[in-house]
Amino acid sequence: MIRLKSIKFLWSILMRLTSSSLFNTLIGKSKDKFKTFKGLALLLLIATSVYGCGWVLVGGGVYEGYKVGTDPRSVGTQLDDAVITAKVKAKLIEDPITKARKIDVDTVNGVVTLTGLVDSEEEVKRAIQIASSVTGVKKVVNNLRVGQRSFTQYLSDKEITARIKAKLIADPELKALSIDVDTVNGVVTLTGVVKSEAQKERAVFHAKSVPGVKSVVVNLQVKKR
Repeated sequence: MIRLKSIKFLWSILMRLTSSSLFNTLIGKSKDKFKTFKGLALLLLIATSVYGCGWVLVGGGVYEGYKVGTDPRSVGTQLDDAVITAKVKAKLIEDPITKARKIDVDTVNGVVTLTGLVDSEEEVKRAIQIASSVTGVKKVVNNLRVGQRSFTQYLSDKEITARIKAKLIADPELKALSIDVDTVNGVVTLTGVVKSEAQKERAVFHAKSVPGVKSVVVNLQVKKR
C-alpha cells in the first residue's frame, strides 16, 4: 500500500511539473528528440530526488522507508512542497552562477531551506534570489556558507548524516523519515515537520549525540493541531 502511494505521489509530481512553465523551460518548443529526452530525464530525476523512496541501513539491516507515509503534512501540502523544491533545483541547474550540485534544497510548508558550501557570496545571493522567485515560496532560510571542505571531511559529513538518520528512524517516538538531515563541515541542519515539541527535542538530542557534530541548526516545524 505504501509503495503504491509513493508511486501515485511521484506521478502527481511529474504531472504538475509537466503542466507548468518549468516543462517548457526544460524541454522547450524544439522538436529535437534528444533535447526532449534530456528534459524528461531531468524532470524524472528531480521528482525522484525530492520525495521518492529511500534505503537506510539500520542495525546492520536494510530499512525501506517512504516519506509519504510518515510525514505529518497532508499529501497535498507535501506535493506542493515537492513541486517547489523541484522548481528551485531546476532553476539552480539552469543558472550559470550557481553550482546546483553543492546546494541542498528542502521545502516545508512553503518555506525553502538552502544548505551547502558554495564558492562566493555572489552565489549565495543568487541562490536566494532564485529560490525566492519560485511561485509558492513563502520564505527562504539561508544556511549556505562560503568555503571548501576536504574529501575526508566530506566522508565524515556523510557518515554523520547516516548515523543521525538511523537514530531518528530507530526511535519509536519519531520514525522520522519526514526529517531531512544535512551535514556540512560537522554542522547539522534538521529540516521538516514534527508532531510536537517533545519530538523536536528528541530529534535535536539524537543529532547532538553523534560524534563529530559541532552544532545543530534546527529548522523543524511543529504541526499545528
